[in-house]
Amino acid sequence: MGAPLPMSKETLEERVKFMKESLSKSQTITDNMVSILGSFDHRLSSLETAMRPTQIRTHSIRRAHENIDKTLNATELVVAQFDLARKAEAKILRGPHEDLESYLEAIDQLKTVLIFFSSNKSFKSNDDALNRVNNLLSKASSKLEDEFKQILMSNSKPVEPDCLFDCLPSSLRPNSTSASGEQSNKSTGNAGYKSLDLIPPRVLPLLRELANQMIQAGYQQQILSIYRETRSSVMEITFRKLGVERLTKEDVQKMQWEALEAKIGNWIHFMRIAVKLLFSGEKKVCDEIFKAIESIRILCFAEVTSGCVSSLLSFGDAIARSKRSPEKLFVLLDMYEIMRELQPEIETIFEGKPCIEMRESATSLTKRLAQTAHETFGDFEDAVEKDATKTTVMDGTVHPLTSYVINYVKFLFDYRSTLKQLFQEVSGDNTGAQLAAITTRIMQALQTNLDGKSKQYKDTSLTQLFLMNNIHYIVRSVRRSEAKDLLGDDWVQRHRRIVQQHANQYKRISWSKILQFLSVQPAGSASGGGSTPDATPTLSRSMVKERFKNFNIQFEELHQRQSQWTVPDSELRESLRLAIAEVLLPAYRNFFKRYGLVIITNPLNSI
Repeated sequence: MGAPLPMSKETLEERVKFMKESLSKSQTITDNMVSILGSFDHRLSSLETAMRPTQIRTHSIRRAHENIDKTLNATELVVAQFDLARKAEAKILRGPHEDLESYLEAIDQLKTVLIFFSSNKSFKSNDDALNRVNNLLSKASSKLEDEFKQILMSNSKPVEPDCLFDCLPSSLRPNSTSASGEQSNKSTGNAGYKSLDLIPPRVLPLLRELANQMIQAGYQQQILSIYRETRSSVMEITFRKLGVERLTKEDVQKMQWEALEAKIGNWIHFMRIAVKLLFSGEKKVCDEIFKAIESIRILCFAEVTSGCVSSLLSFGDAIARSKRSPEKLFVLLDMYEIMRELQPEIETIFEGKPCIEMRESATSLTKRLAQTAHETFGDFEDAVEKDATKTTVMDGTVHPLTSYVINYVKFLFDYRSTLKQLFQEVSGDNTGAQLAAITTRIMQALQTNLDGKSKQYKDTSLTQLFLMNNIHYIVRSVRRSEAKDLLGDDWVQRHRRIVQQHANQYKRISWSKILQFLSVQPAGSASGGGSTPDATPTLSRSMVKERFKNFNIQFEELHQRQSQWTVPDSELRESLRLAIAEVLLPAYRNFFKRYGLVIITNPLNSI
């Protein structure tokens, strides 16, 4: 294609003119629009000014509605709380007896109401509402207190002695034949004990709930007072029914030993029943009712049991502090034994700070009993050695003191394990060696006293018979008892030789004089009886007659006197007879063989 043709001048002018006209129109339109928009803005501003009061009123109305809604909601909450309080009040006034669960729900509702009003103090009648709710809660707690007391009292009954005895192992019951003497005091642990419910288990959860509500309401002292007064009274009545007495040291000192010994035996049973049945049962009740509050639980238990614990321990302390005497040793050991047996349970049952005094009193009594028993050993040793009773056994038999001391020592060995504990607690020495030393000293003290008593006899042969009988009794008793293991074979053999020495002395003193009349030697000859058959007779007929006459007289006197004497042990008696016959019969036969023509009668027929 070729290049475009140039425009003409006219054409260009026309186009320029057209563009100018177009621009002029556009400006006019713009000016018109600006004018219109300005006018519109002015009218809007006027409208806005006219509508502002309406907008303010609308906003106020909207806020008022919101405030009214909030007020209505708050009012509904307040009314709801009053409604809860009114419904709870009806239940509170009816009391907890009919429906405890509903009653406790009412208390919870009142507590919720109390929290509400305490948190909304701007409420005009807030103080009145709080006072009303607090008064209702106070009434509720008071009624709970009455209910707790009524349920506790109606289910707290003294325990009859027969019921307590039935809970003991059969060997420890009073009517048991095996429950006599020291056997009744041996430890049985917890074997054979039956469980004792001081309060029916079914009511314990109810009492626990009541107690919890009262404590939460601030009635801690009231609940403690009710429980202490109710349970301690029942416990004391149970103890009185059982026979427990509060005796002072002065009361103990005035009592005859037989009566006191019986009371000590009862006390040992009472201690076992108290700790293993009554105190442990009360501990179980306290643990169940006051499970959630440990301080209250321990304090209640301490206050309920303290009086009865004091009664029991004061009697034991009075015995331990009373005047010592040998016959008290075994009951002291029995008392020490039961305290040692019960000590672990006492430590467990009487826990915590409120029970510290009772724990310490029990421990103190155990130590004091050990100390008194240990001192009584020394008293017994001295009493044996210094016994000055004028009782004389005319027939030379075993003296009552000997049998008493030997039986005493035998009884001691029934308490061998207890004695080891006692010695360990008092001195910490080797317990076996200490018991052996004490036993040896007691035996030596007895022999020393017997030596003194033997000098009461005018006939020295009876002196030897007396010592022979008594020391033989001691040796035989030791050989048949546990004392043999403690004193040893050397002690036994040494004292058997002493018995033989006294037997030989008796034989020599009793029969040496009469044997002189059977001598084939003339009077005053150097040799005695028992001459050889080949010896030449040197006695005249008159001398022989005189010898036989004196022999008969002496023999009859000796026989008459010694037939009143006693050798109680059959084996010892027979061996003594044989020993005498071995000396007397050969001498008599030898003399009779040489001088038989002069003999008319044979006095030995009565041997």
